[in-house]
Amino acid sequence: MAALVTRLRLCYQANASILTLSMTDAMAGKSDDDPRPTQPGRARPAMRIAKAIARAGLCSRREAEEWIVAGRVAVNGVVVTSPALDVGAGDRVEVDGTPLPPPERARLFRYHKPRGLVSTSRDPQGRPTIFEALPKDLPRLLSVGRLDISSEGLLLLTNDGALARVLELPTTAWLRRYRVRAHGRVSEADLARLGAGITVDGVDYGPIEAKLDRVQGANVWLTLAMREGKNREVRNVLGALGLAVNRLIRVSFGPFQLGDLAVGAVEEVATRHLREQLGKRIAALAGVDFAGPRGGERERLCAHADQVGG
Repeated sequence: MAALVTRLRLCYQANASILTLSMTDAMAGKSDDDPRPTQPGRARPAMRIAKAIARAGLCSRREAEEWIVAGRVAVNGVVVTSPALDVGAGDRVEVDGTPLPPPERARLFRYHKPRGLVSTSRDPQGRPTIFEALPKDLPRLLSVGRLDISSEGLLLLTNDGALARVLELPTTAWLRRYRVRAHGRVSEADLARLGAGITVDGVDYGPIEAKLDRVQGANVWLTLAMREGKNREVRNVLGALGLAVNRLIRVSFGPFQLGDLAVGAVEEVATRHLREQLGKRIAALAGVDFAGPRGGERERLCAHADQVGG
């Protein structure tokens, strides 16, 4: 009799456990066609699906969202049509039936942009872009901010969209430094006024460090440094002082320098140097992955490459 009671009690506990699990799934909105895996102990999803596709280097995050809405993306064998879905390492993501490649490590490149190129991937006016001029063996890259078609100098490029967005933010507070040639005359007192910020045509520009380097005929050479980098900021601010910019060269962006990089040349920043310059705060904000899909092994290979490359 005692043995029978014990067996009944165990059966009741087992059924109660099954019922509890079923209720938990129901409360979580689980269904038979839910693309999320149900392995026990699975870690919480790591990122939005569009971000995961962009991290794999297939397209931009915006393009990935368009692909999802168009029904080109499947998660764990189920087509999804909403980008409002998180995926993690345990999820199988496919685009047009092809498994998503593993994400690359975050990479950053210095590029000496020539004049005459726009910084967008596609130009409605059909003008040549920097991406058409880049070497074909590079990964898919995004620009960190922009330089307009008439500007030249240092432009940072990265394969990581989150890193690009974080580096563009004024709150990151990286200093952008420019060498400028402008037609006209300006006094030191006028330049000093820019240190307190200036409003031009209703647009507020933050503090700008400005220094007169030399006078060359009808032109002046200046060095300007700012942390915002709004659209056409240098040209608009100097225009308010009566100067017409005829050459604009960005010589640094945060800790990265143009240096002696030849016009049109592109050079990768060593992973170790990138990690040091970003710092923990910026790396955390961008969710930067320095190691890529193979963890320590990928990191070891990157470190070795850094040593070989100096």
